[in-house]
Amino acid sequence: MPQTWISTTDYHTAGEPFRIVTDGAPVPSGDTVGARRINAMADEGGIDGLRRLLCNEPRGHADMYGGFITPPNDDGAHFGVLFWHKDGFSTACGHGTIALGVWATDTGLVESDPDGVTEVRIDVPSGRVAALVERRDGALVRATFRNVASHAIARGVAVETSRGTVRADLSFSGAIYASVRAADLGLSVTPEHYTDLIAIGREVKWALTASPEAQHAADPRLSGVYGTILWDDLGRHGEGPRQRNVTVFADGEVDRSPCGSGTGARVALLADDGTLGADEMLEHRSIVDTVFSARWADGPTAPDGRATVIPSVSGTAYRTGEHRFMLDPMDALGDGFVLR
Repeated sequence: MPQTWISTTDYHTAGEPFRIVTDGAPVPSGDTVGARRINAMADEGGIDGLRRLLCNEPRGHADMYGGFITPPNDDGAHFGVLFWHKDGFSTACGHGTIALGVWATDTGLVESDPDGVTEVRIDVPSGRVAALVERRDGALVRATFRNVASHAIARGVAVETSRGTVRADLSFSGAIYASVRAADLGLSVTPEHYTDLIAIGREVKWALTASPEAQHAADPRLSGVYGTILWDDLGRHGEGPRQRNVTVFADGEVDRSPCGSGTGARVALLADDGTLGADEMLEHRSIVDTVFSARWADGPTAPDGRATVIPSVSGTAYRTGEHRFMLDPMDALGDGFVLR
């Protein structure tokens, strides 16, 4: 672990934290962000140790999220990012992309239109994404996360759980998610059911992550179930469906926002079965009742001939603070701990 000061700027997107490391982090080797992710995962004493330092208690917590800024894959993007959480490095993060777009325009890293929309292009392990940051008189109106091509994978996959056999729908939107209706488990997406939602989210993820349906057809680095989306149907609003979800990702980490890439995964399913039309908007609520709105456009045909959609997920992100962290060599706790 390098004995240097680590500087961060922290944001929250619809209640979910995102810690942006602005200074003091090494850049892993690799020609692309995807390759840098693999190398970062193997660098336990270096950048992975730094992830633990910033994510673990006492500097973070079991539901912390953040990212290391890296060079982009090529000149087409403004920068790259390695997303991280308590258990490692993820392939996608929609709420983080929204936060990064706002940060880049807040700081002038990307020149911002004070009365219009500024596109911030970011390379992530699953591909190139964008944050479309809209301002009026310089003030943030919204930021829209435009994700990679997304698609439904499988429906009605049987999963044996401690609450009986349930059916999961799998879809890809930068990562693979399993969607399960909370009512099928005797639950609802409310803070009162928080502990039970975590437990069943873990069960479903680990039951399916090695299944044939959870293997990415083109890139094995994107295989495995990243998270379980437990959702409630709230009927319809004036422009389309309304749902509430909680995404339990990694190993029991809970997204406080409606989950950016998870919302993309829901959009892929809802577009596939006709629940969300091309001219409609999904109102997607979180367990703390914050809101993302989401739409889709036709995506490119996948190499296997599968139709895809490009989800666009809109929300807001706000700065919560700036920090300077370090590890005292005399600190017996080292890079910290987590209790979940």
